[in-house]
Amino acid sequence: MKEEPARELSSFNGHQAKVDFKSATSELSQDRDRDELLRLGKKQVLRRNFAFMSILGFSCTVLITWEGALILFVTGLQNGGYAGLIYGYIFVWIGNFAVFASLSELVSMAPTSGGQYHWVAMLAPPRWSKFLSYMTGWVTVLGWLASIASTCSLTSGLLQGLIALTQPNYAPANWHGTLLFWAVLVFIVFINTVVSKLLPKIEGFILILHILGYFAVLIPLVKLSSKVDPELVFKTFNNEGNWSSQGLSFLVGLTGNAFAFLGLDGAYHMSEEIQRPSVIVPRSIMLTLVINGCLGFSMIIAVLFCTSDLGAALDSPTGFPFMEIFRQATRNTGGAAAMASIIFVLAMCANVGFLASASRMLWSFARDRGVPGWRILSRVEKRTMVPVWSIATITFISVLLSLISIGSLTAFNIVVSLTVAALYISYLLAIALLLYRRLAGGISYASDSSNMLANTAGSRLVWGPWRFGKFGPFINVFACCYLLVILVFSFFPAATPVENAIDMNYSSVLIVGVMLFSLVYYFAYARRTYEGPLVEVEAS
Repeated sequence: MKEEPARELSSFNGHQAKVDFKSATSELSQDRDRDELLRLGKKQVLRRNFAFMSILGFSCTVLITWEGALILFVTGLQNGGYAGLIYGYIFVWIGNFAVFASLSELVSMAPTSGGQYHWVAMLAPPRWSKFLSYMTGWVTVLGWLASIASTCSLTSGLLQGLIALTQPNYAPANWHGTLLFWAVLVFIVFINTVVSKLLPKIEGFILILHILGYFAVLIPLVKLSSKVDPELVFKTFNNEGNWSSQGLSFLVGLTGNAFAFLGLDGAYHMSEEIQRPSVIVPRSIMLTLVINGCLGFSMIIAVLFCTSDLGAALDSPTGFPFMEIFRQATRNTGGAAAMASIIFVLAMCANVGFLASASRMLWSFARDRGVPGWRILSRVEKRTMVPVWSIATITFISVLLSLISIGSLTAFNIVVSLTVAALYISYLLAIALLLYRRLAGGISYASDSSNMLANTAGSRLVWGPWRFGKFGPFINVFACCYLLVILVFSFFPAATPVENAIDMNYSSVLIVGVMLFSLVYYFAYARRTYEGPLVEVEAS
């Protein structure tokens, strides 16, 4: 009888030892992450809530490749056709592997929320570092603002499409889309502010939905539909844009597939909230490309084989051909609506990650005094530890954008092109400078863990734990070539001839306009306050 308390005490001590070990390990990890940020000259302000699985869920659900491939189905069909969609997807997938492999080397060197503009500042020649970093920051902010507008527009459009699918008498109006756009914004702002502490757990749950939703759509689609001839799928090209050649039409149609892979750099902007970001972020990014790339490719193949009446799908009153394809497959409106609802829910969830990433990017750039109102935008709310003012600013700008004919397909195509172009410019600048530094031998392989300042403007450059060694230059070159191709054709209109103003692609005009504004602000004010990524703390 006397032995029982001893066993209980022994059990208690064992449990206590486990708790103490876990606590000590957690503190050690926090100290390591804080030191890593300290070497970049930054204070630890945000809470590190994300581990590997939660950031993997974040990356996969922000990218939503198989869902995006369905939503943007029509873009590739018009310019490229069946075969163009398939081969264009493969090209874009391989191109993104090269791009994000290159960017992952950079985030391993400098895992900060600033992302591209910080990397450009540390890699550019001293004479150009400040200016190029400033312009990269602005173009990245523009890309993320456009991405919020485009994804929220898509999500509200999906809801309108579901209504049109289930209610044949519904007459959609542009103002309906605007109101639904605002409803989407309210939801994602709520998640990013009121329940922000739960965001890592929410992202892990969404990852499960992302995988299960894929099978919930794919299985009934393949099982219930009639199949078309494989020769039609793999050999039929299309040129509805009336371009001078099928090759040119194919290149113009790549924008839709490129948009389906957009947003993956969102994980980079969450780096200051991730444990061991120099290793975890690159690993999650590359695994995301494998998972989402495979899911997206197989979904495109399945949908093309299951499209029995392409004309009816393109003329669908929902505005989304995939909804009509679902109805053709299931021969039931309710079944098609259930399948389409899965895509709507996942698109809604992706917007949560888009707002989180965009707000961190704006907050970081404001922290380095790159935007008007930086004193307010750089604040972090003490209770939730999130940049509430940046979230509010992005929300306000998105509301304004929603008023500009947000229900128009032409307006949406312009925003899609603007998103692709702006973010691809930021990728191109960072990777081109990485290639320049790599070939010039300006990055050392020092592996010491000292607290000396490194990988920020004017300091030494040191490789992080994630790098590709002798294969790196070839990956960087291919990434730059791929980015240039997509960037050029993202400015093309969807069809020729362009007979009136509404058929134009104004993304280039919008980018030039924003750049002119940023230049005026730079020479009038920012050149005296913006010095590149600020060294907030001097490392010892």
